[in-house]
Amino acid sequence: MKYGYARVSTVGQDLDTQIQALENEGCQKIYSEKFTGIKADRPDFQVLLSMLQEGDTLVVTKLDRFARSTVDGIQTVKGLFEKGVKVHILNMGLVENTPTGRLVFNIMCAFAEFERDMIVERTQEGKAIAKKREGFREGRPNKFTKKQIQHALKLLENQSYKEVEALTGISKSTLIMAKRKETKF
Repeated sequence: MKYGYARVSTVGQDLDTQIQALENEGCQKIYSEKFTGIKADRPDFQVLLSMLQEGDTLVVTKLDRFARSTVDGIQTVKGLFEKGVKVHILNMGLVENTPTGRLVFNIMCAFAEFERDMIVERTQEGKAIAKKREGFREGRPNKFTKKQIQHALKLLENQSYKEVEALTGISKSTLIMAKRKETKF
């Protein structure tokens, strides 16, 4: 039987493209999850690995959906080969249980890990440069200006939270936090 596995790292990402590719490949059962690949305890992947039997094929769209490091990828594929399971990575092809097949897979795992490490390094470099800029503030930018918040707080003197929220679009929780900050100073 052909099993597919699709994974994205964050809740905001979309699984549809991967699932469509796995369906096009003829996977009869597809496991999917929104879970970071950095963690080893991807629950649906573990369930899938335990289900696979001799003669089955595991299909994933890309190598980085499958393994979090070179060592993890090699160990996972070795375990699957020992069970008699075939591994098909759509952007690489069928991983063969031959010396050449294992060599190519090991090299591709090393490149995938290198690519991920380079992305992390560039992100860290970008953050370090940004932190040197005057006025740097990590995290999401404020949705409302100080002036807008002050105006909303002024409206609260004569109106309810619900009314101020309807007028300004600033949520009750944001107003409460702003009010607390204002009383601290």
